Amino acid sequence: CATGINMQAAHWLAPRMTRQCGNDFQEELVIRPLHSGDIYASFQFRTVWETDFMRGNKVSHYRLFPKSLGQVISKFSVRELHISFTQGYWRTMQWGQPFQPSPPGAELWVWFQDSVTDVDGTWKELTNVLSGIFCASLNFIDSTNTVQPSASFKPLGIGNETDHRFLRYATLPREIVCTENLTPWKKLLPCGSKAGLAVLLKSEKLFHSSFHSQAVHIRPVCQDWQCKTTSWELRQTLNVVFDLHNSAQGKREWSLFKMFSRTLTEACPLASSSKIYIDITDNPQGEQFEVSPATPLLSQAVVLGDRRTFSVYDLTQQITFGTVRSLNLLIRWKSSEGDMLRPLLHAERYVAGYGLQTGEIHTLMYNNHPYRSFPVLLLDSVPWYLRLYIHTLTVTSKGKDNKPSYIHYQPSKDRLRPHLLEMLVQLPPNSVTEVTVQFERALLKWTEYTPDPNHGFYVGSSVISSLVPSIVAMDTNSTRERPLFSSFFPCKEESSYFVRVYTEPLLVNLPTPDFSMPYNVICLTCTVVAVGYGSLYNLLTRSFQIEEPSPGLAKRIANIIRKMRGVPPL
Repeated sequence: CATGINMQAAHWLAPRMTRQCGNDFQEELVIRPLHSGDIYASFQFRTVWETDFMRGNKVSHYRLFPKSLGQVISKFSVRELHISFTQGYWRTMQWGQPFQPSPPGAELWVWFQDSVTDVDGTWKELTNVLSGIFCASLNFIDSTNTVQPSASFKPLGIGNETDHRFLRYATLPREIVCTENLTPWKKLLPCGSKAGLAVLLKSEKLFHSSFHSQAVHIRPVCQDWQCKTTSWELRQTLNVVFDLHNSAQGKREWSLFKMFSRTLTEACPLASSSKIYIDITDNPQGEQFEVSPATPLLSQAVVLGDRRTFSVYDLTQQITFGTVRSLNLLIRWKSSEGDMLRPLLHAERYVAGYGLQTGEIHTLMYNNHPYRSFPVLLLDSVPWYLRLYIHTLTVTSKGKDNKPSYIHYQPSKDRLRPHLLEMLVQLPPNSVTEVTVQFERALLKWTEYTPDPNHGFYVGSSVISSLVPSIVAMDTNSTRERPLFSSFFPCKEESSYFVRVYTEPLLVNLPTPDFSMPYNVICLTCTVVAVGYGSLYNLLTRSFQIEEPSPGLAKRIANIIRKMRGVPPL
């Protein structure tokens, strides 16, 4: 492949070089106006590289695929890697289902190749390396917050490997996402943040939002329908929800400049496809909102079990930018009427009880389908300092016991590993299924408390995976050309689609000693020592001298006169 070409030449050479070099890069932005007046923007960047690390091939030349991640895949024998950083909680009942779900904080799950002998050691080294690449606190991932799921996380790429000894999953629900995490994420893109859709990723706007999530997914994929050749796919996603009142000052009017403080002037020269999709499914006749400039290009795609209609703006065509050579899409609401289609599956989670000794975890799973039931797979990872009473586990639906058809439970070990609970539960139609389990709070050592122990301790989100009934027939051909946002999870059945839902993380208070007491004791002890020892030291080291009392005024005057007369003083 040619290197060192300028950006203008790469604009027309990119498709040809992509075919010759086995590299491909696509970028997409999906904008979905929400009924609440908020707006949801989802960025998708996909890099495909025709090479095979699994066969031990040593790769020394990188073009579009980032070298830092390629070296990680090769060194640690990674088969799939999925990592996300999220700030905020996705409100399913207000915003619907996201294109790529993620829990609050940091999430990492990795499939290793079967050639790895020490999975735990490799996992520890990998988390330290990723911590440096993404400037995150992934080095705090250890055996106390790592689990090995048996059914909840299947490979999303090619291959039928289901040996879960090579799978590791961990979350850091307290991880804070900020600019230092976004900057290395943008540097992984072929054009960085200099051209294409990435110019809109301005940190001060992204982090002034209700929800922000960035993720990196690496997996092997097929090049053709026969899957004779494989490629590595790097998919970078960024989802953000802008609030109506904070970002739009209460006005139901959105534009690229209002959301990102920038407009688009060109596509990434290295991209074979660069498009913007605006969801107009709920606005067929332009009754609720209008989009300008208008576009004649329309596209339909099956997304999350529903057929959606999108207005398409192709950034590789100069006519899209018009005579001003700038694109600033404007969405202006006309009416706030209309109801959002309720998601078929969503979940909630909370802690009940009082005091600091025992408590109860409640997980609520909602099936909003009017007449169909479907199974869900629930995964709970609970820290070791919440000692679960697994005999108190109850599952109820519509006031009756709902016996799980599959249960996998791995008890915790103090300071070594967390609890792992996986269950397969059938959700009846139009019902709420409640899972409860009691726990006891452990008393930690004083060195194990965080710097702010009274803030509480975080418990990661529950993970709910399910095949939800689809309204329309799903596309099972994974190699067909489709928008990126509709082709992430593999689909093998036309009648259902895969959904992964995360609950809220929990904040639990533990018995906490009075850490101010040692300070008070130190202050009191030091005061007593200073007073007692200081007084004794002064008595032992001070020297005493006898001084005669000073004479009176009359005597001093007499001595002065006697001195003047040459007479000895009195």
